[in-house]
Amino acid sequence: MRVLNRLAVRCTAALAALALIAQPAQAQSILRDAETEALLKDMARPLIAASGLDPRNVDIVLVNDSSVNAFVAGGQAIYIHSGLINEASTAEEVQGVIAHELGHITGGHIINDAGSKAAGNISILSLLLGAAAAVAGAGEAAMGVIMAGQQAALGKYLAFSRGQEEAADAAGAEYLAKAGMSGRGSVAFFQKLRNLEMRHGIIRNADSEFYSTHPMTGDRIANLTDIYKRDASWEKPADPALQARFLRARAKLYGYLAEPKAALQTFPASDTGVPARYARAYAFHKEAFLDKAMAETDALLAEAPNDPYFLELKGQILLEAGKPADALAPLRRATELSGNQPLIATTFGHALIATESPANLPEAERILKTAVARDRENPFAWYQLGVVYGQQGDMPRARLASAEQQVMQQQFGAALQSAEAAEATLPRESPDWLRAQDIAMQARAAIERQRKRR
Repeated sequence: MRVLNRLAVRCTAALAALALIAQPAQAQSILRDAETEALLKDMARPLIAASGLDPRNVDIVLVNDSSVNAFVAGGQAIYIHSGLINEASTAEEVQGVIAHELGHITGGHIINDAGSKAAGNISILSLLLGAAAAVAGAGEAAMGVIMAGQQAALGKYLAFSRGQEEAADAAGAEYLAKAGMSGRGSVAFFQKLRNLEMRHGIIRNADSEFYSTHPMTGDRIANLTDIYKRDASWEKPADPALQARFLRARAKLYGYLAEPKAALQTFPASDTGVPARYARAYAFHKEAFLDKAMAETDALLAEAPNDPYFLELKGQILLEAGKPADALAPLRRATELSGNQPLIATTFGHALIATESPANLPEAERILKTAVARDRENPFAWYQLGVVYGQQGDMPRARLASAEQQVMQQQFGAALQSAEAAEATLPRESPDWLRAQDIAMQARAAIERQRKRR
C-alpha cells in the first residue's frame, strides 16, 4: 500500500507533514504542510492588510482537489485547491486569485442564510465561468461548471449578480495596487481559466439566462487589464525569492499528490534544480525506493544543510520507512530551526513515540503539548498526545486528548463518551476538567442538531 493511501486512511502524518485531514462538513480533505502554509501566509499578508482585514484572522486553506478552483466560506477563510496551485505558473497568479477572494469577503458576498442551505462558498470559477463549486456542508453542494467537458448542475442553483462579481474584481485590483503588486499575474491566470473554457467547449453568450447574470469572460479580462495597466505597479518586477519558494511548494505538492510515474516524467533526473529534487524525493518514497529518495533529499541538504523543510523531509522519509530512531536527529533539528513549528513538531513527536522507547515519552509529551498549544486544530497531534498519556498511564488526559481529536473530526458520539469519561476522573475545577465539560457540551449540541435535521 502506498504511503499516501495509508496516511489518508489512518490519518497519520503525511510526507513532510502534508497530512490529509478529513473535513466532513465540507466533504473535502485539507492538506497541511508547514512550508506551503508559511508561503501562502506570506503571499497573502500584504493583500489582507491592504483590504483592511487583520492578517491574524484570515486563513488561507489548501484543499486536496485537482480542479482549478478557489472559494470563500463563512468567516474569513479562503480555500485554494491544489489543482489551482499546480495550474499557476507564478506566485503573482495565485496572489491575484487571493485578492479577488478577499474582495468577496470584504464585500459581504458570503451566501445569506437561505443560500447557505444550498452552498457555503463563492468560487473563483464564478469569476470567469460563472458558478459556485460543489464544496458545501452536510453533503449539500452548489453548482459546478466544468465536468467531463460540459456544464453540469450539482445541487441547488447558486448565482451571483454582475455587481457582486464586478465589485470583487475592482476590490481585488485595489488591494493589489495598495500592496504595490502588479496585476500581471492576475490577468495571466484569468486568461488561463478562459483557455479552460475553450478547452472544454464552454460557449459564453449573452442569450444564456445563467450567464446573463455574470460578465462575459473576454470583457472582464479586458476591463481588468485596463485597470491594472494604469497602476504604477504594472511593470514592477516579481519578487524572485517568493517565486522560488512558490516553485518549490508547487513541485512538492505535485510530487506528493501525483502518481510517481507522472512526477518522474515531469521532473526527469536531468533536472537537478531544487523543485525537481523535491518532487522526485516524494515520488521515489511513494514507490518505496528508499535509497533514491534519500539521495534526492541528501542532495537538497548538501545545498542547504539548515533548511528546516529539507530536514523535515529527510526525517519523514526515514520515519515512514520504519526507521524512527534515525529520523530523530533531522526532525529534532527541523523543529528547532523552524521555531517549534507545530506541524513539524508533531512529526517529531510521532517519531519519538514510534521508537517505542519509554525514555522518549517525556520529550514527546513536551513537544506535542507545545504543538497543540500553538495549533489546536491538529487532530493527529491530539491523537499522538493521547498515545503518550496512555503509555504513561495517565488515562484521564488520554481520554481528554481523544475527545479533542474526535470533536475536531466531527465524531460527536465518540467525543461525548471520551469527554464524559475524562470529566469523571480529572480533578474537579482543573483546566482540563473544565475543557472536558466544554467538549461534552459541544458534542451534545452537535448531536441534537443532527437529530433535528433527520
